[in-house]
Amino acid sequence: MSLGFVLPTVALLSAAPEEPAALLAPIVQVAPATAPQSTAPEPRTEAVAPAQAADPIPLDPLVDPAAAKPLAAPAESPPAIEAAPVGSIARTPGDPLENFNRRMFSAFQSTDRKFIRPAAMAYKHVVPKPVRSGIRNVLSNLGEPIVFLNDLLQFKPGRAIRTLVRFAANSTIGIGGLVDVAGTPGVKLPHRSNGFGNTLAYYGVGPGPYLFLPFVGPTTLRDLIGGQGDGFVLPVAVGNPFDRWQFQVPRGVLSALDQRAESDADMKALLDGAVDPYATLRSVYLQNRAAEIQELHGRGATTQGVNPLEDPLSDPASGAASPLDDPLSDPAKPTPAVEAAPAGQTAAPATDKADPLTDPAQP
Repeated sequence: MSLGFVLPTVALLSAAPEEPAALLAPIVQVAPATAPQSTAPEPRTEAVAPAQAADPIPLDPLVDPAAAKPLAAPAESPPAIEAAPVGSIARTPGDPLENFNRRMFSAFQSTDRKFIRPAAMAYKHVVPKPVRSGIRNVLSNLGEPIVFLNDLLQFKPGRAIRTLVRFAANSTIGIGGLVDVAGTPGVKLPHRSNGFGNTLAYYGVGPGPYLFLPFVGPTTLRDLIGGQGDGFVLPVAVGNPFDRWQFQVPRGVLSALDQRAESDADMKALLDGAVDPYATLRSVYLQNRAAEIQELHGRGATTQGVNPLEDPLSDPASGAASPLDDPLSDPAKPTPAVEAAPAGQTAAPATDKADPLTDPAQP
């Protein structure tokens, strides 16, 4: 090992212990200068709040003013009530898609007012009534096989036979259904509506949510599925021409125009005076469907015991009192007792009020 490497190393080792003392010396000298002084600190001045008024006199005279304490300010302000989104409507039981349905109904009303009703009224005024009746009878006669099939599915052979006789009579003697021979007073076989929607309901399938759809109108999920099944019967069973659009489109247009023209007066009477036309139409449709389903089960066309969707604007307590009741009468006043009258005279209710037309000074 060379001395050139050893001597510098020894010099460094011998000088290392002295460095802490050299470094601490300035600190020790400065420390007394930064020590806290014996002089008492000046008192801190705080902002003095303005003098508060004397305790308010409580409103309750039985409260001890000395014991009363001023009410503390609420820690937090009450949460603000958020406004409901514009256009949102509370859901009605059985109509979970009410917002969508109302938009479709509003669009239908606008389209009906601008296009559908004018076209239907033009069809009614241009086409003679016998021609319109003949077209209506033909379209109705084409639906008799669907009615017959659903009569069989519901195990109603008597109704199925009557439907078959009606279809045969109108198709032959009635010239393909142009004349409703079976509906005349002599035959008494009127048209009855029946479809797969009724068959599903007959076997216990619920209506599902209420729907209002373009080109369909008011319906339910069950009736919508059943209607699609009805539309496939003739195209699948017969084929040409029922499966071609050249037949389907004119049939749908003529049926829609005829139904709109024939129902114009009823729609005006139903919706023009309604506060909520959408709810009124929904209620009427569901009540009619409930009556039809009850009739299938042999309970007659009645809606007793059925709870269809009611008009949400109707007052459930409206039947509690008569609208002819005197609004100034006291409902808590007991009914006056009827005084017994002598024989041959009519009993009159007792009253404690004088006749306003009688002179009180007259004996």
